[in-house]
Formats: sequence, structure tokens, C-alpha cells
Amino acid sequence: MLRRTAATLAGSLTALALLATACGGPGEGASRADATGKVTFWSFVKGSDQVAAAFNRTHPDIEVTFETVPSGQEYYSKLTNAVKAGTAPDVAVVEYPHLPEFAAQGKIEDLSDTLGPVVRERFPAAVRQLVDLGGRTWAVPRDAAPLLLMYRKDFFTRHGITVPTTWDAYRTMTEQVKEADAEARGGVLYTDNPGLLTALAWQAGGRWFSAGEDSWKVTVDDTPSTRTAAYWGDLARRDLVLPTSSLDPFWTSVQKNRTVAYVCASWCAGAHQATVPDQAGKWAVAPVPTWDGKPASAMYGGSSFVIPKGTGNSPAAAEFIKWITTDPEGMKAWVASGTSSMFPADPSLVPVTKAAFGTDYYAGQDVYAVGAASYGAIRHGWTWGPVMGTTNTAIADELAGVADGTVTLPGVLARAERTTVTQMRQRGMEVTAP
Repeated sequence: MLRRTAATLAGSLTALALLATACGGPGEGASRADATGKVTFWSFVKGSDQVAAAFNRTHPDIEVTFETVPSGQEYYSKLTNAVKAGTAPDVAVVEYPHLPEFAAQGKIEDLSDTLGPVVRERFPAAVRQLVDLGGRTWAVPRDAAPLLLMYRKDFFTRHGITVPTTWDAYRTMTEQVKEADAEARGGVLYTDNPGLLTALAWQAGGRWFSAGEDSWKVTVDDTPSTRTAAYWGDLARRDLVLPTSSLDPFWTSVQKNRTVAYVCASWCAGAHQATVPDQAGKWAVAPVPTWDGKPASAMYGGSSFVIPKGTGNSPAAAEFIKWITTDPEGMKAWVASGTSSMFPADPSLVPVTKAAFGTDYYAGQDVYAVGAASYGAIRHGWTWGPVMGTTNTAIADELAGVADGTVTLPGVLARAERTTVTQMRQRGMEVTAP
């Protein structure tokens, strides 16, 4: 068993437990008294420098050195290469979709014995399912990113448009928006980022990946996901949503009143306040629409912290991770800028971020109350796949074609599934037919 290769062990989430047995957990038997010395911290998350500084001010026995890193695939390649070279940091950020790949390939430490009890005690099942893989704990959640509907309250009121609660009603809303203002749209189709589509498939009940005892099942184009894709592809074909990049072009559309409603996550509330401050009082948030009108949600984003393989100071790294994810003072440091609407994965810390964000921009609305309801409605059973970089790229490469009508969105999912399965098999993983 111990002679199995990483590729073979990556065959299922259950195999992650075998990997942990082979490699051992970090600092087994270590106590808080051992948590001293220097810690190197890699992160691209806004506010990480302030968090490291705040920790250092209150923990004289541990010195954290923060190093900013690029986001996206460039960062994950850098982290992978650092682990291989033996130069990895002691603490690193890993977004939830990338965690299974890092765990299955043995790039991060098993935290079950050190921080696993903290995860079980402090975090709901909706986020535990993303960091507990194969019966082991591989990361500690930082934030949740429950879905929300953002909409221009002034526009809706002026034109008598009702905030939709179902996807059928959402389609009607987009038609009404276009009729009221030919230049405005009630939604977006990102042409460079598959994250929102993935979250909406999850919200609809899709399950792209599941693991058995010795193999993976891949169903990127399952019925709920195909239904979701067909729906958004139809909105795009009928010019009812705006095809746009998720970066500056999107925010330009908001500033120019071209986007007056769209689905996002809890972090968007702060992004609005920071990016379009002149629209204060005009925006509101609502629960994301659902297919049957009953509450259902998913996550669009979110990150966790890991201890990369080969770290030289696991006890101090674990102490730092615990503080920045579960301590009120650590949470205050994350939102010290006042423009972050970060939703803590630990619900007990919501009052900290809520107090820092305030309610002025949203004309007194408690956006955190909407976020909390969405967090509680996240569907259980979602598993990220072991090659999400490949899956995401396969989808993103074709999104522009959906916008111009050269491909269908359900077809994009089907091709992404085939590409994903091919990559998994090339890495030595067993994949069963749907």
C-alpha cells in the first residue's frame, strides 16, 4: 500500500486517507508550546499583509513573513514547483476547487490531528465538505461565498420590475429590463470565467464529481447542469444577458448602467462599494433565484489555508492558521479596510465582518442577513474534482463561442467532461462511465 504512486492514490478521495497514512500528519504530538519560530506565508488575498502584521503584534514567539503571490494558475504552478524544490512556504492559500488536486498529489500536509478538531467544531457542513476529503482534513476554511442576486433597486422601482425568486421569473425580469432600456441587461455571461456557471450548476443539484473506493465518477454534463447551461445559453442567444469579461469590462458595464442585475456572491457587496462608490444607495441584494422557488444555494469563490508538504515549522504554521480563520481579532484584521464584505466560513465571526462593513452603501439593508440565509441553503454533496484546472480551462476556452452563437453551452459542458476524463486517466486515475 505504501508503495503506491501519487497518481494511483489520486484515484479516489478515499485514497487520500491512505496517502496520509503513508506520509504522516504535520507535527504529530505537537502542542501549542511548540508553536514558536518563523513562518513564511504566501497569499494573494486582499488584506493578507495586514493580517500577518496583526498576528505578529500579538504573538511575540512567532514571526510571520508575508510574501504576496500572483493569483490564478500562475500561483498554483509556483506553489507546486516550490513543494517539489523543497522551498514551499509554511502557510499558503488554496481556493476550494484546487484543494483536492493538492491533497491527492501529496503536496500538502494532513491536518486531521492538529486542526481537524477545530474544523469540526467551528465550521458548518456546507464548507467542511470542501476541506474534509477522504475522511481527512486538508485545510482550514477562511471564507464562504454564498450566492446572492445583486440588483439596481432604483431601476427596478422606476420600471415596476419585481425581484425574481425563480429562474422562470428571472427570465421575465431580463426581458423587462431590456424593454425598459435597450442598452441595459439584467444579467451577465462571463466569457472568461467558468466559476459562476459552476456555482449555478451546483445550486441546481449538479454533482460533477463523486468518488468511490477506487475510482472517480465524472458527470460534468449531468441533468441539472445541462438544464442550467441550456437556460443561460438561451438567455445569451436572445441577448437578454451581457456577454463580458469578469474583470474591468464588467465593472464598466455597471458604471455605465448597462448591467442592472446579476448573480454573484457575498464578496460582491464589498466590490461594489469599492469600485462604484457613486452608486451608493442604488443597489440591493436578494436571495438567488431557484428552479422551484425553495431556498437553494452554492458557493462562488472562497479560500482556505494549507500547510504545504515539507514545511519546517508545522506547529507555528497551525497556530497562525487557527488565528486567521477562527479568532475575532484575526477576522478584524482581514476586514480592516472597511470595504470588504467577506463572509466568514465560521458563522460565529459574522458579527465582526458585518460591523466593519456597515450598511450605508446599501441604504441600511443588512446584506449579511441575506448572505447567512444563502450560506444555510448551500446544497450538500458537492465535490470538486482532482483536475479542476483542466476542467475550468476546457469550459473557459469556449465561453466566448457561447456568446457569439458558434457553440452551445450544454455542448461546452459535454466536451469539458471528455477533456477532464482524458486528463484524469493520463494521470493514472480510474474513471467509471456515468
